[in-house]
Amino acid sequence: MGLLEGKKLLVTGVLTDHSIAFHVARLAQQEGAQVVLTSFGRQFRLTQAIAKRLPEAAPVVELDVTDDEHLAALEANVREHVDHIDGVVHSIGFAPQSVMGGNFLSGEWKDVATALEVSAFSLKSLAVAAKPLMTNGGGSIVGLTFDGSFAWPVYDWMGVAKAAFESTSRYLARDLGADNIRVNLVSAGPIRTTAAKSIPGFEKMEGGWPERAPLGWDQTDPEPTARAVAALLSDWFPATTGEIVHVDGGVHAMGL
Repeated sequence: MGLLEGKKLLVTGVLTDHSIAFHVARLAQQEGAQVVLTSFGRQFRLTQAIAKRLPEAAPVVELDVTDDEHLAALEANVREHVDHIDGVVHSIGFAPQSVMGGNFLSGEWKDVATALEVSAFSLKSLAVAAKPLMTNGGGSIVGLTFDGSFAWPVYDWMGVAKAAFESTSRYLARDLGADNIRVNLVSAGPIRTTAAKSIPGFEKMEGGWPERAPLGWDQTDPEPTARAVAALLSDWFPATTGEIVHVDGGVHAMGL
């Protein structure tokens, strides 16, 4: 019996088969879960194609987390495929390049606001939209972050958005606990996904990470991160919420 046997999960953020979310979906299926993916716009057809590379082809529903109409329609769209969901994976983040890559001081509010809405506020938006589907005694919401406790090279306003994202998860944990919905995050070390490589100067963020990590770190391997997400989606953490689990080889615990 798999770790997620019988679970029904909604997974966001699958863009390519290198996406962390793709590996979460793959592992979830291998552990017995039924998976529904989300996508929108020009990415939708790409996600549909990538969904066929999973162990079992997964349906894809339309969802732009900044679109109120999409959020309102999420419940009905998901119910076309499953009668409820037990877990949600938030793997969504975006900031215009004008507010990354060393542009912290020159960043303008309209671009910063985009980063905050897509990368932080969207966790609340997704949780509220998914809550009516979590009718089987509660469930688990797991988000992916990059440690918002530090000022990283070139991350700039995306780092601020991640700090807001992490704070949002704690408030959601507070307000959804009465419904037995857990909210936790996995803080992964740098992984060379398509999204990561789009960050100007990403190599400065990952530089030296394997050497600093007590356990070592492979920037090309999303499997440890996917396993942590799967564990938090499972029934093995029934009393854990508002937590950030670091999957970074131990770098977060080391000094300079």
